[in-house]
Amino acid sequence: MKRGLIWSSVARRDLLGNIRYIADDNESAATRVADRIDKAALALAGRPTGRPGRAAGTYEKSLPGLPYILAYRIVASADGSETIGILRVIHAARNWPPGQ
Repeated sequence: MKRGLIWSSVARRDLLGNIRYIADDNESAATRVADRIDKAALALAGRPTGRPGRAAGTYEKSLPGLPYILAYRIVASADGSETIGILRVIHAARNWPPGQ
């Protein structure tokens, strides 16, 4: 089952901040990391894999070869379809945001 995919405004801000930080040193590396994170999110829409998240009702997907975790939620619609909601893009070396 193919699911829809949406990014929260916070997740978009997380992604942009991480990519800008990388781009300060290496723009091509930043582009590669952004592409890999985007592909990982799209893959979740095809097949959500990951462990139960730290916040109730969420999941976490570690990205192989990258120090990032996608925090997401599966949202069911009244028509039976599902959407993957990307909630955060968190660098694994950082403290988790409060409430996450």
